[in-house]
Amino acid sequence: MHHVSSSKSSLSALTIGAIGVVYGDIGTSVLYALKEVFGSGHVPFTPDNVYGILSMIFWTLTVIVSLKYVVLVLRADNGGEGGLIAMLALASQAVIDRPALRKVLLSVGIFGTCLFYGDGVITPAISVLGAVEGLEVISPQFVRYVVPLTLVILLCLFWVQKRGTTGIGQFFGPITLVWFVVIGALGVYHIASNPAILLALSPHYALRFVWNNPGLTFVLLGAVVLCVTGAEALYADLGHFGKKPIRLAWFCVVMPALTLNYFGQGALLLAHPEAVKNPFYMMAPDWALLPLVVLATLAAVIASQALITGAFSVTKQVIQLGYLPRLNMIHTSAREIGQIYIPSVNWGLFVVIVLAVVMFKSSSNLATAYGIAVCTDMLITTTLTFFVVRYRWHYPLALCVLATGFFFAVDLVFWASNMLKLLDGGWFPLAIGAAVYILMSTWKDGRALLNSKIRADAMDLRSFLDAVFVAPPVRVDGTAVFLTAATGTVPNAFLHNLKHNKVLHETNLFVTVHNHERPWIGLDKRIEIERLGHDCWQVLIHYGFKNDPDVPKALQQLKGRGVALDPMLTSYFLSRDTVVPTLGDEMAQWREKLFAQMHHNASSAADFLNLPNNAVVELGSKIEI
Repeated sequence: MHHVSSSKSSLSALTIGAIGVVYGDIGTSVLYALKEVFGSGHVPFTPDNVYGILSMIFWTLTVIVSLKYVVLVLRADNGGEGGLIAMLALASQAVIDRPALRKVLLSVGIFGTCLFYGDGVITPAISVLGAVEGLEVISPQFVRYVVPLTLVILLCLFWVQKRGTTGIGQFFGPITLVWFVVIGALGVYHIASNPAILLALSPHYALRFVWNNPGLTFVLLGAVVLCVTGAEALYADLGHFGKKPIRLAWFCVVMPALTLNYFGQGALLLAHPEAVKNPFYMMAPDWALLPLVVLATLAAVIASQALITGAFSVTKQVIQLGYLPRLNMIHTSAREIGQIYIPSVNWGLFVVIVLAVVMFKSSSNLATAYGIAVCTDMLITTTLTFFVVRYRWHYPLALCVLATGFFFAVDLVFWASNMLKLLDGGWFPLAIGAAVYILMSTWKDGRALLNSKIRADAMDLRSFLDAVFVAPPVRVDGTAVFLTAATGTVPNAFLHNLKHNKVLHETNLFVTVHNHERPWIGLDKRIEIERLGHDCWQVLIHYGFKNDPDVPKALQQLKGRGVALDPMLTSYFLSRDTVVPTLGDEMAQWREKLFAQMHHNASSAADFLNLPNNAVVELGSKIEI
């Protein structure tokens, strides 16, 4: 991992990096958040209303991002890693002695992870559309080019994914930093003409607005929440940057710039209520419009990039936790761990994003779809945080309920407000999340069925070997590595090899790869070995969900333990099982068929475990579930 020494220069470099990757998403919300709050037409432009709403936005940023994420949630790191999956692993380990509760938490956490994909569709669509819509402010003739141009930009973005982003990644931080400086400056420019607007920093304006218009507030919260979209990313990128740079970037750059910009937009709206059709772009003088559109588009692309990268790494973690079949992964950088590209995820996301842009057509329409997924994820994070704080850190119950209960109440109000937008578009990210959830749960249940079936039919390895060596077959030179899902059972490939080839290698390793609910497992704990006699060994290899599995590399560690491995003389034997769905009562027929299809399409274990292609023997067998 890139945990960097704490010298001044690297701290500033990490902080600038964090500004690009972590805060790109929340930084582009100035494009559409305030426009949506006032654009609904329910709010008259009185100074009281503008102050009230600015105050609500400022305190939403303060409570949700500063207090909940930056102060509380960032503490819950799992071996230095953050994100819903790391939190889920922490929470499920904390309640490991309560199996029923653990099962519920796992389902909830995995559903939250599925919603992340719904989010991953809407963020690029709404940010890039919101940026390109600046062209409409320059001239009404550009209206018809907004959607096509957005699609072209998104196509280019997804097209370059396979080359990796290491080369251009170094510009992300500086460009986003320029973006924050510019939006802050635009804000200052307008606040200067009406400094009184800064009074709205006081929470009493927000409280007064809520007191006077309770019903309206409830409706508006669905739009106010747009100012904190992207807060989840802050926690998910914890492993890349560490806590300090993320906190520094937020308090020194991001939060001040966002606050200044929103207040500048407020000052503009008080002076020119007609600017409501696009307050962000109306802030700029005419000569600055085109450069601003270009800068906003770059910022939106960088925000989307962070989300796509996030989708790749979440998918990899989900696969290693056993909720998705192995997918073809390409490492785009030799130096950086975790720089991966997953073609199926990339183009799947792209297709659904195009669908979103074409269906919703504008950032305002997309704003109705945005929010439900974000708020549901925020609720889930808060819930999981409670279990971590209570059962892992063992704080007193009253304190845990107070700390997380307050945030839970805030999240719940926002969530309920967003549910009003369910039929307008909120169903869209939920539908994506539900589809991914069906895939994940089907895969998990199908694997459990398959493994119990394999286990039921399997023979005990030790007694089988003892029986074989009563009248031993011919031994040949070299090492055979048999990969098996369950330890202590005879792998199918081993049976077939004996039955058809009637020979046994000089050294036989029965290897099981075990993935854990921890992000990283060090080399010292990588491998366990047990002697079975007759030059046969049982080997267990351990990986965390962020490690890159590499079996040949792990087996090199056996050299000092009495097993000599010559890569030139090693063969890997895998069973390629074909799943045959049968009419049974374990799983619905359509889910069995879906599972069989997913199993058939999974990329080969050989690639996933980094086995040398010229030394792999796959032996097939059929399994009915």
